[in-house]
Amino acid sequence: MASVGIFVGLVVVVTILSKSHADRNVYPSAGVLFVHVLEREHFKGEFPPYPKAGDSSNDPITFNTNLKGYPDRPGWLRYIQRTSHSDGVLYGSPTADHVGKPTIIEITAYNKRTFETARHNLVINIMSTEEFPLPYQAEFFIKNMNVEEMLASEVLGDFLGAVKNVWQPERLNAINITSALDRGGRVPLPINDLKEGVYVMVGADVAFSSCLREVETPQNQLRCSQEMEPVISCDKKFRAQFNIDWCKISLVDITKVVPVHSNRPDPGSGVLPDIGEYNPPSELLKSRDYFADFLITLAVPSAVALVLFIILGYSMCCRREGLIQLVHHSSIQKSSKELRSMSKNREISWPLSTLPVFHPVSGEVVPPIHPDNYETTSMPLMQTQTNLQNQIQIPQQQISGDNYCMSTFRRLEVNGIPEERKVAEALNL
Repeated sequence: MASVGIFVGLVVVVTILSKSHADRNVYPSAGVLFVHVLEREHFKGEFPPYPKAGDSSNDPITFNTNLKGYPDRPGWLRYIQRTSHSDGVLYGSPTADHVGKPTIIEITAYNKRTFETARHNLVINIMSTEEFPLPYQAEFFIKNMNVEEMLASEVLGDFLGAVKNVWQPERLNAINITSALDRGGRVPLPINDLKEGVYVMVGADVAFSSCLREVETPQNQLRCSQEMEPVISCDKKFRAQFNIDWCKISLVDITKVVPVHSNRPDPGSGVLPDIGEYNPPSELLKSRDYFADFLITLAVPSAVALVLFIILGYSMCCRREGLIQLVHHSSIQKSSKELRSMSKNREISWPLSTLPVFHPVSGEVVPPIHPDNYETTSMPLMQTQTNLQNQIQIPQQQISGDNYCMSTFRRLEVNGIPEERKVAEALNL
């Protein structure tokens, strides 16, 4: 019975937690920082208990938040959760435009161990304040904090206490907190415990203190332009816990800001005016003659190509220079075929003649010196000068002495015409 009683008690507790998570109302003020923590412990009762006792806190739980009926949150509301084992945080600064309009946020908790979900609604009722907006606003950049660390009530309270000690206002509120990543900052390297940095805007009802004004002096502005830290007398009151970049501090007096009014046109109802039925063009349209377009696009280029082809054919087939070019081309083709046939069989000897394969004047093909049945297998690479036809002996003087020796050169002929005469006739063309 005790076991049953305990079991029933647990069921009652779970049911109560489920009902408490159905709808929750909060009442933030316009112009004041709103922070709502989504604690994992509040949602664990809606999921099955962990098999091992004492290990239920290790369930990885993530949250998804959106405006009811929409896929995302309102523009002024942000959400952050670093890991599935940490709590999620909703934060933002509502404006006066949202006063009197209940904002229903759907919060869905997802258990990655059991793949179950739990959902409840958060109703945000934004209230108006007489102090909104505070006339003097200062924005600090804290380099050694992440946004979720700064959103903790203890840390934010310590920072506001340090600012109040320096500023000495009667009313001081945190207006907004923004991560440096949302301002275009870079993700820090995972070394030396580097932080992303966070911008904190606070507002007060009195003018800025002299300490906050020190950053506007010419000496400190020069140091900031040289990427050096400015000299601020009250920095020691923050240095123990907050590393502030004084070069990025922003001081705004909204009482001196000139409002800019833009004349926006009336958007209208969004319904197009009634201009009657659509009247298509008449079917009795004048036909267009495409013959001139045909002549321009097809006939004229074809005629030009035909004329060029006739000129090329006449110059190649009807003139002497063209015939010589054709003969040269035919001879080159025959020589190429001969080289290809010899490359297939390495035992076939290559032509020994170095004469041209055609006559440069008449275009007549010149036969080789040796016939096809000439035995060349026993011929050396360097032919001796004995027993060769058409040889001319020229005396040559030796380097030492007055004696002369005879050098033998081979005289080449083509169709009975000496080589030197052949070259002369070719030059006289």
